[in-house]
Amino acid sequence: MNQIQLNPKLDLVLERIVDVPRELVWAAWTTPEHIKQWFTPVPWQTVDCKIDLRPGGMFFTVMRSPEGQDYPNTGCYLEVIQNERLTWTDRLSPGFRPSSNSINDHPFFVTASITLEPHANGCKYNATVMHSDEESRKKHEEMGFHEGWGTVLDQLVAFVKKK
Repeated sequence: MNQIQLNPKLDLVLERIVDVPRELVWAAWTTPEHIKQWFTPVPWQTVDCKIDLRPGGMFFTVMRSPEGQDYPNTGCYLEVIQNERLTWTDRLSPGFRPSSNSINDHPFFVTASITLEPHANGCKYNATVMHSDEESRKKHEEMGFHEGWGTVLDQLVAFVKKK
């Protein structure tokens, strides 16, 4: 997958300079035990994570609400370029199989990409989440995309710094 062609009507973006090396951010995104430490905004938790880090491989998490309800999410990696870019979708299951999830199980489907670039102060972090239609993008934004993804990025940075 080459450079993503952004469509502001369909895509949400979070971009920041973070003061940790991209290799540590990459490790936080690609190590199941690390993901459990930062992936969901507190008081939510990530209680399970499985990763098969290759195109067609599985990215699986279970998020637990403060009330104790579990939300499993299965996705498929589309692109894995070490320390540079990680792209996945929940529209496909591992092996590039179409997902058996119905839209009732998901409020919308996405393709997400994390890119990491070296920066004098650490790395430039870019999270892009692509949606199939404007309604899904709007719903995701109203659910708190910027606050939620921003919070978990802060949690990721704090986790990396204490390791």
